[in-house]
Amino acid sequence: MSLTKLNQQLRRDLKAIAFNLEQSCIDLGKLAEKLSDADAIALMGLVGTLYEEADRLVGYAEEVKTGQIKRVTE
Repeated sequence: MSLTKLNQQLRRDLKAIAFNLEQSCIDLGKLAEKLSDADAIALMGLVGTLYEEADRLVGYAEEVKTGQIKRVTE
């Protein structure tokens, strides 16, 4: 099934946002290495949550690809 331009853009946006979140997680992980143990543990908990959110966005992008989620014009 071919995606409309609006749905192609939605999929690209979702994947780009997920990628940016993952890159931020990598940066935060590097920062956590420089913190005290307690602070690093707290920060890594946040990083874990952000990774989960990025995974959800990738899942939504796949749903756009399969047509389960669609963007329509008004």
